[in-house]
Amino acid sequence: MSAADKNKKGAVTLERQKEIDRLQKDVDDLRRLAPTEDGDAELVRLKEQVAELRQEFYAHMGPWQRAQIARHPQRPYTLDWVQHMFTDFIELHGDRSFGDDRALITGLAKFRGRPVAIIGHQKGRDIKQRVVRNFGQPKPEGYRKALRVMQLAAKFGRPILTFIDTPGAYPGIDAEERGQGEAIARNLREMARLPVPVIATVTGEGGSGGALAVAVGDRVNILENGFYSVISPEGCATIIWRDAAKAETAAIAMKIVAKDLVELGIIDEIVPEPEGGAHNDHEAAAALFGDVLERQLLALSSQTAKELIHTRYEKFRRMCQFFDLVP
Repeated sequence: MSAADKNKKGAVTLERQKEIDRLQKDVDDLRRLAPTEDGDAELVRLKEQVAELRQEFYAHMGPWQRAQIARHPQRPYTLDWVQHMFTDFIELHGDRSFGDDRALITGLAKFRGRPVAIIGHQKGRDIKQRVVRNFGQPKPEGYRKALRVMQLAAKFGRPILTFIDTPGAYPGIDAEERGQGEAIARNLREMARLPVPVIATVTGEGGSGGALAVAVGDRVNILENGFYSVISPEGCATIIWRDAAKAETAAIAMKIVAKDLVELGIIDEIVPEPEGGAHNDHEAAAALFGDVLERQLLALSSQTAKELIHTRYEKFRRMCQFFDLVP
């Protein structure tokens, strides 16, 4: 299949999603106007048909289509998860060195009655918010803020929950001047030896070191329609084929979606999403997600600090392959 054909297929797929959403809206509008029981029965039938279409659509999506869902502008971000899953949230600001990076949310809260620390990316809904949040791309001060909160959590014995949804760390000159690479590397080292449970979840897109800098966890999850990769499909296509239009081909080859990542041993568990994706129902998505977090926290709480650190280290060592080069 040519690149043009694949792009056309992707456009058709996304257009089909929009058509399903339009049908759902029509059904909802008609329900409010239905005057009789017969009319209500017909609307129920139509609603079931729309649900079947949506289920079929999401069941047969390819990696590139799932990447588009992961980037959906209405997908829940960290503050949405906080609203639906946590209580007593107190946001903590600043890295005590340069400033406060608003692309990363950090703070303390209670999860189903248990004190925890929260770290997560925040993209913003509209252009103004996205500029303030730097499109969810942290700078060094963001990662240093995250590390400060992780160390605070370790001091007081609070489990750490991270929510990953970023295209990557900010690649600007100012970020490089302030030590972007060093900040990410330091987080990787320090997270590997935190003495408290760490659960990382890719809730949308997990891009490169910008994601990994807050993803060294005892459990690494991914939402059903999320993706996790060393580079974006567009970036990979541009490097390999010098053509960003081949992003769909790159997405397939890179094995970036949940099912592939579990098979590769990168991801521990896939968090299910409500019908139609997490962006359609934040509350239902939070309920499903919360049950997974609660179960994992319960299991990790029985381990000592020494056991957590050792198991976490071995977990990430197993992701690599080593070869002896014989001269």
